[in-house]
Amino acid sequence: MTDLVDRLAFHSGELAAQRVAGTAELAARVHPIIADAIPRGAFDFLTRQQMLVLGARDEQDRPWATSLVGPEGFLTALDAHTLRADATVVPTDPLADVLRHETDVGTLAIDLVMRKRLRINGRWRPVEGGGEVDVHQAFGNCPKYIQARVMTEEPPEFHPVVHRGDALDTRQSLVVSNADTFFIATGVESGVDVSHRGGNPGFVQVVSPTELVWPDYVGNAMMMTAGNIGVNPLAGLLFPDWESGATLQLTGTAEVRWAARAQSGPGNGHETVFRVHEAVWTENAFPSSWTDPAYSRFN
Repeated sequence: MTDLVDRLAFHSGELAAQRVAGTAELAARVHPIIADAIPRGAFDFLTRQQMLVLGARDEQDRPWATSLVGPEGFLTALDAHTLRADATVVPTDPLADVLRHETDVGTLAIDLVMRKRLRINGRWRPVEGGGEVDVHQAFGNCPKYIQARVMTEEPPEFHPVVHRGDALDTRQSLVVSNADTFFIATGVESGVDVSHRGGNPGFVQVVSPTELVWPDYVGNAMMMTAGNIGVNPLAGLLFPDWESGATLQLTGTAEVRWAARAQSGPGNGHETVFRVHEAVWTENAFPSSWTDPAYSRFN
């Protein structure tokens, strides 16, 4: 990342996506929410969280999304420009090696109970027991499409078992087709971003073992994920299996199919097509003690 890049400005891909989606005017109005520091009011919010979703690129520049989990207090804002996470990914995670060094990351602190989320993007540096993020961007997101669920026990000690492939198997396809939540990591020259996607079960369609499709829902108008994809189609997905404690991580390419006209309901007519290049299924990588979801009224 270069210091010559204005990290708070929309890049060319975001501006192009906003124009196509017809959200440019609204995006310009909400743009001031993007800051280069963690809002003071978010300090307490961070300390109450038990999960941080993280996106980064591996040694081959492929994006992956993963999660850090821990008890309340494992996340702290050391100051307005530094996020501390006292947790590490499992050793078999696709990002385990790169997170041992400085790297660009996108992070999302998401409160599934209160339906609140805070995105913090910046530069990761490893520290003993975890890592710290030098903040380049920080901004809140709306509560839309978040399914409320509660972790009923403290996160356990994980003993991962990993299966890798270049396509979804039957169990993985079922997890995707029944998913109500997943996360997507994308990246451009100026950095990495990770975002939440939610909907009623079935909103992600498994077209084949190597192709997924999901609708784009009306959001904050900034079109950050779509804008990144327009510049760099490489993307990574994370599907948690809330019941078993397994995770499905995918890396591949994404393409936004723009609709000719808007639609009624939460969908705006656009959709994203994702083509799988590698799938990593990890058992015992995620907490499994969650309540049944309460679906978002926005779905």
